[in-house]
Amino acid sequence: MNQADTAWMLTSTALVLLMTPALAFFYGGLVRSKNTLNTMMMSFASLGFVGVAWAVIGYSLAFTSGNDWIGDTSRFLLRGVGLEAEGSIPHYLFMSFQGTFAIITAALISGAIVERMRFSAYLAFITLWSILVYAPVAHWVWGGGWLASLGALDFAGGTVVHVNAGIAALVAALVIGPRIGYGKAGLLPHNVPFTLLGAGVLWFGWFGFNAGSALAADEIAALAFTTTFLAPMGTLVVWTLLDVVRSRKPTAVGGATAIVVGLVAVTPAAGFVGPMSALAIGAIAAVPSYFCLIWRARTSLDDSLDVVAAHGLGGTVGALLTGVFAQKAINGVQDGLLFGNPGQLATQATAVLAVIVYSGIASFILLKVIGLFTPLRASAPDEGAGMDITQQGEEAYIQT
Repeated sequence: MNQADTAWMLTSTALVLLMTPALAFFYGGLVRSKNTLNTMMMSFASLGFVGVAWAVIGYSLAFTSGNDWIGDTSRFLLRGVGLEAEGSIPHYLFMSFQGTFAIITAALISGAIVERMRFSAYLAFITLWSILVYAPVAHWVWGGGWLASLGALDFAGGTVVHVNAGIAALVAALVIGPRIGYGKAGLLPHNVPFTLLGAGVLWFGWFGFNAGSALAADEIAALAFTTTFLAPMGTLVVWTLLDVVRSRKPTAVGGATAIVVGLVAVTPAAGFVGPMSALAIGAIAAVPSYFCLIWRARTSLDDSLDVVAAHGLGGTVGALLTGVFAQKAINGVQDGLLFGNPGQLATQATAVLAVIVYSGIASFILLKVIGLFTPLRASAPDEGAGMDITQQGEEAYIQT
């Protein structure tokens, strides 16, 4: 047991937990005022429902030996999890840190289906999804599963968190369908300062997300901290220039989105690449996500808050670029394409494809099964009145 490592991981766990309320503000500002509380509660609810599911069974399925595909139930209800060391930190702390990842991953999905999905159906979906989709994928990569054996690199969640949530969000948006008036009426953000606040606090919390994934207060944590510092800067610069070239007006929503895309893209690479490589990853990731947002707005796909472009595509680009920029000299892992190992890029592509297929199919089945027991979508009158009053029985803004 190492006291410095324990202190750093206590801090990191709190930072990552803070990211879920930050996500609530990021998403909450992007919807119409009549849906503010409902949207924010979709993030806050994950703190309870997914957190409990993680402690009861999710942690056991993700981080016990089991087999290549899923762990076992030996740590059901946290049996055998105590104050003994897990690495150089208390086992309780390791479980809690990993639980914050499960919580925010499930909450990310909500951005694709806000303003129309019934709250009760959403709660059922994210709870079951965290057990049946998130936990197995976490086991594949971080729990000694088949992708770990294959040599796939994912320092802090490019595939486990972002590709996984992004594909689930895409499936959910397709199954539930677009909002009333989508493509015909302006469905505009009601509070962009909320979104900027959320992006800023997300960046703050992301230092725990990425640097904490070193699981120690060491030089790799310092590297991950630095790459997390730099990558979003590169994304923000490129995104702003794209905005200026395209419309001559760099938007605040675009800037907030750029920060998130940069953070997403560097997440799988954070402890495997050098600072200048992180800057390059952030800059490169801006381009596909930017044009994906523009393309999506011209289609019938109502991914309300662009989870697919920011997290699904950003995570995919980041995971693949990890296979390009990774350096064995930095962290003792496999070199990437630029350092003489093209096979690593193929391994990264295999991991991305596996998560896309599994998460997509499993998410579709889950939604269809839940739909047999309760409607997934709010009624047209409820959607028109606003999800705050019809789902939460409250209003964010009361006129006096």
